[in-house]
Amino acid sequence: MKLGVFAVLFSKKPLEEALDYIKEHGLDTVEIGTGGYIGDAHCNPVELLADEGKLRRFKDAFDSRGIQISALSCHGNPLHPNKNIAEQHHQVFQDTVRLAAKLGIENVVTFSGCPGESDFSLHPVWITCPWPNDFSDVVNWQWTEKVIPYWKEQNKFLKEHGVRVAVEPHPGFVVYNTETLLRLREACGEQIGANFDPSHYFWQGMDPVACIKALGKENALYHFHAKDTRIDGQNGPLNGVLDTKSYSDIANRSWVFRTVGYGHGEDTWKEIISALQTIGYKGAISIEHEDGLMSVEEGFTKAVAFLQDTIIKEGEVEMWWV
Repeated sequence: MKLGVFAVLFSKKPLEEALDYIKEHGLDTVEIGTGGYIGDAHCNPVELLADEGKLRRFKDAFDSRGIQISALSCHGNPLHPNKNIAEQHHQVFQDTVRLAAKLGIENVVTFSGCPGESDFSLHPVWITCPWPNDFSDVVNWQWTEKVIPYWKEQNKFLKEHGVRVAVEPHPGFVVYNTETLLRLREACGEQIGANFDPSHYFWQGMDPVACIKALGKENALYHFHAKDTRIDGQNGPLNGVLDTKSYSDIANRSWVFRTVGYGHGEDTWKEIISALQTIGYKGAISIEHEDGLMSVEEGFTKAVAFLQDTIIKEGEVEMWWV
């Protein structure tokens, strides 16, 4: 495994400056955003696919620094009931896959998407319980009419280009946990796997270690985000975890995203890294920052220090029994 970072953290810096900053902190693996909800500050697939010179210079920026791209990421909602949004996110996804194929990058990261409750919806509808029966009917309709047909076609497209999609289970989308990820993979094809982000598993009450092992049995864990969550000891027990307050309302939320080590301690993260080793994961540990209590630079440097120590220690344990 290699420690890396999701470079959208540094989207305000030019690409070369961001890469130099990342390299200075001892990392040689990056995940690059290409559009969707996260923007394309460092990588516009349409421009790079249309201009071989730009594509070559883009590639050289990484090669000259000895930096590897672990994934191209275009988190979006290609199933959005607003057809303009859906088409835009679909096109970004397919262009990202084409670019990944040209660059020899194995993984494209995105969301599963979420339709509305019918063909007449204006907004996505995410269902969280089965009753009244209307809710179950909506979930069945979404999967049968929208989710499975779309991702079956994308699985073929991915296979044609020799690229895998690492779908990030995320509440608000139809794939939000281990079960729904494996359901999508079973129904649509093995080019589909997971981008595993423990922060979303923590606040939903799941055990990341158990989930990593379950995905590992199916060879379905393709990429990994390093981000943490802290459950508030007062607000959580009072209000539960289904919390629609703004992420900036830190004092009143039931949970908030934190830099790794600030939601769960070293023992928990050692168990997570060990679980990744157990299933034979060889990919990136890609640091993602959404901590409202730290600047990007502070969160990044603290995550690097914490994870470098954890990964090195776990690597020494692995070498002891080999």
